[in-house]
Amino acid sequence: MRHVLIICVLIAAPAIGVAQDATKKPHILFVLLDDLGYTDVGFNGGDIKTPTIDKLARSGARLSAFYVQPVCSPTRAALMTGRYPMRHGLQVGVVRPWAQYGLPLEERTLAQALRQVGYFTAIIGKWHLGHFQRAYLPTARGFDHQYGHYNGALDYFTHLRDGGFDWHRNDQVCKDEGYTTTLLGDEAVRLIGKHDRRTPMFLYMAFNAPHTPLQALPEHLRLYDHVKDKTRQTYSAMVHAVDEQIARIITALEKQGMLEDTIIVFSSDNGGPIALGATNGILRGAKGSLYEGGVRAAAFVAGKGIPRGIDVREPLHMVDWYPTLITRAGGSLVQKLPLDGKNIWPVLAEGKKSPHEDILLNVTPSNGAIRKGDWKLVLNGSAKDDPDGKKADKKAKKGDQIELFNLADDPSEKTNLAERESQIVRDLRARLDAYAKEAVAPRAAPKGKDFLTPRVWGERD
Repeated sequence: MRHVLIICVLIAAPAIGVAQDATKKPHILFVLLDDLGYTDVGFNGGDIKTPTIDKLARSGARLSAFYVQPVCSPTRAALMTGRYPMRHGLQVGVVRPWAQYGLPLEERTLAQALRQVGYFTAIIGKWHLGHFQRAYLPTARGFDHQYGHYNGALDYFTHLRDGGFDWHRNDQVCKDEGYTTTLLGDEAVRLIGKHDRRTPMFLYMAFNAPHTPLQALPEHLRLYDHVKDKTRQTYSAMVHAVDEQIARIITALEKQGMLEDTIIVFSSDNGGPIALGATNGILRGAKGSLYEGGVRAAAFVAGKGIPRGIDVREPLHMVDWYPTLITRAGGSLVQKLPLDGKNIWPVLAEGKKSPHEDILLNVTPSNGAIRKGDWKLVLNGSAKDDPDGKKADKKAKKGDQIELFNLADDPSEKTNLAERESQIVRDLRARLDAYAKEAVAPRAAPKGKDFLTPRVWGERD
């Protein structure tokens, strides 16, 4: 698997691929969307208008085989630590609003590592890695600046989740009024506008869109009047709104003289939920699934040091950004807890092979999946995990369901080759079982009958 050159003409594209000083620490803009489907961007053949996202993708490297976790919090944990979420007990479900846990405090975060080498670090948007104690909040986990919400699925206009208010700046209640996506863009533009470009910046833009509740501004809905399905119409409008805010952020970086020195990473946190308006193209499955539609993300990287117009088909994972970005920033990877992520910069910039011997897609008490080269093993792919821990996991009475796919020949995972390729099955099953033995038991947060939603999430009434 190698890079494939994409020949294209960029009209008025920002000059973001030329490194002026190889020793200068790059600014880092990491854009993460929530529940974006694989084909819900133009650069992957989608019909939603995403001109800014598409221009950036064409100016850098499209990541055609980039993997994330099936749902939200696990992917964010993978990004922040460079370690598979099964090592945190976060491999199943998300951190619920009432959960009395979060990303373990012994984990060093990406923000902490970058701040150690002189970066100004900011999170704008969704955290979703714990807020039950102040030690778990973003400003205690390496971020100099925080703006947005701790939970997922908040109302885009009232900023409420289950009746509790969830809008904060630097971990204090913030009463800014407006549409969530727009407010996040406003904050990013403001922050960039006052930033001293001599100080490297790590800006983590974690948009809640297009996650439910499906809510959009009238001006964006009108752009998709032709879409008959109202769910898809609203979903499309929400993605469009994100694209507009990314355009404002890029303009702000350019105005501040920072754009040419910025690495831009774009990804979804999981596959798209088809029932809620998303599309994953030919990929099987959806959000929550171990099939490609659940774990392969629309993703690209552009900017300083990245060749233009390439398609990286090597399999990569969200855990890889931790060591890659820390290394580019001149930071150290020496730490107590071992990494699963690999430095993938040679893959992106030089066309090297993936450094992974295998990639763990997930492993839980119910199911798992692993990829090695073109081969992918799925164990109990139809099994449903119990993220709230209300019932015991149930396995099929007839034993484990084992599926083996050759993704090079069968990206839609239609043909199960397990019986024909028994040796490959044994190899991959052994690798998956080895990961399972290392896994921490999944954390669960059943909602107690006596739980009362606080007036403000992250604070005690």
